[in-house]
Amino acid sequence: MRELFTVAEVEDACGGDDLIVWAAQGMRPGVRAFAHGDGVAVASPGASRRDRLAVRGSTADVAAIVRHALAEVGPSYRPFGDAALVEEVARAVPELAFTAGFSWMTTTRLAGDRDAGGARWLDPGEEPEVTDLLTSANPGSYAVPGIPRVRRWAGIRDAGGRLLAVAADAWSAPTVGLLAGVATAAEARGRGLGERVCRFVARALLDEHGRASLMVDDDNRAAIGVYARLGFARRRVAAAAVPG
Repeated sequence: MRELFTVAEVEDACGGDDLIVWAAQGMRPGVRAFAHGDGVAVASPGASRRDRLAVRGSTADVAAIVRHALAEVGPSYRPFGDAALVEEVARAVPELAFTAGFSWMTTTRLAGDRDAGGARWLDPGEEPEVTDLLTSANPGSYAVPGIPRVRRWAGIRDAGGRLLAVAADAWSAPTVGLLAGVATAAEARGRGLGERVCRFVARALLDEHGRASLMVDDDNRAAIGVYARLGFARRRVAAAAVPG
């Protein structure tokens, strides 16, 4: 078992896997990374509102790392990675229980060249309206105004000035930007506003970080369709946790 201390070490250990590199968060204070055999794990506190333990590799090596990492960083960290791997690791590590499957989506290039007309970065003074829109249109959003590392919000308003769609740049890593906090007012759905604000944010993330990623529930077919049209490739992932 060895500990990794730099982004370069993490990238080398995981072959540049965007999920692992994102979890490393530039190896900011509090992040720890471990490697064993062909396995790698990154313990990332508060990454998208969870203490995440992003994993990659063979089941045996990852299970060994997970046992070591949980002893080092504590049971609040949730193994997170490809769905089949997490299911196998949850069976191999008795203290873990499989919790949920969802999708990780990534792109290095947006599909098409459509305009993100009307979308712009919002000022901090507009964030109370973002909170109101999320409360009604996406109350389960992990990204909300005012919490650490939710960096900025983009939005689209109608002709009367009402905020209709939003998306955030949140928990981005140096080489993997994260799109989060997407919401569209119920009465404005079906008009492509969500796709436009996501295109605006994703384009900015690509310009700054080179890769853009997001997390989405597997049953949110409408959102997955939007992200696919934008050029995001889907990857089935899952999480496990120590109960309690």
